[in-house]
Amino acid sequence: MPLIVHKTKEILDQWGADGWELVTVLDGATGLVAYLKRPLP
Repeated sequence: MPLIVHKTKEILDQWGADGWELVTVLDGATGLVAYLKRPLP
């Protein structure tokens, strides 16, 4: 998921509230990219 730099915390907090866990954040070709995981239902 691409991250908007000035809203990174808000974006990650929302994904966390939806049950996603942050694995890592990497600097990709288009900017920051977050990799998240969530258990299968």
